[in-house]
Amino acid sequence: MVVIFYLSAQPDLSSGLGIVDLVGRKLVHVAEYALLCALWWRALRPATPPRVALVASLTVSIAYAASDELHQSFIPGRTGTPIDVSIDAFGAGLAALIIRRRERRLAGLG
Repeated sequence: MVVIFYLSAQPDLSSGLGIVDLVGRKLVHVAEYALLCALWWRALRPATPPRVALVASLTVSIAYAASDELHQSFIPGRTGTPIDVSIDAFGAGLAALIIRRRERRLAGLG
């Protein structure tokens, strides 16, 4: 979360590659929020029931995505958008889906 905050505080992360830069950054957002959700799940899993850990991990990740976009709206040269929150939430949701499917398979349920 510190790395995300630091990168969000940078006034410009553009590489100047146009659409390649835009798509690349969005893919990185998906990956970083998938990783964030997975790391939260891993941290919460020993202390809470599996479903609670997964829901909490997803909730924390999406809430952080929203707070990160709010943070960016105060940085000169940056903007915070609901679309970016959606992209980040997609990444977190993808991780949650993968974790859920893996847990069900390991439990012999699917």
